[in-house]
Amino acid sequence: MSILICEDNTLAKRTLSVVIEKAGFLTEASEDGIEAMRLLQEKDYELIIVDIHLPYHSGLELVKFLRSDLKKNTPVLIVTAFSDLQLQQQAAELGISGYIIKPFNPSDLIEQIRSILVN
Repeated sequence: MSILICEDNTLAKRTLSVVIEKAGFLTEASEDGIEAMRLLQEKDYELIIVDIHLPYHSGLELVKFLRSDLKKNTPVLIVTAFSDLQLQQQAAELGISGYIIKPFNPSDLIEQIRSILVN
């Protein structure tokens, strides 16, 4: 199972990769919206983990691109430091599979990933 991590914070990106890979998943990472869009065009992923605030394109813009331009229904998990209710509503309208607030418990992240991938 290949998971794309879209996260601009180097420490957060590394932490996500390590936690997810220890659970047996393959990861690839991008640190900005432009790189993420390129990767989404080149490859299919089983899950995409996206931070809301990325350089060049927000996480929500990436999801809109994925759904509208690429016509892909790949599950998306938002991992962000923002617990804004309006952002959560926008994410739900885009068909986001999950929303986790940083800091998070690594076991909660893996549980959510497994739950998304099983459904």
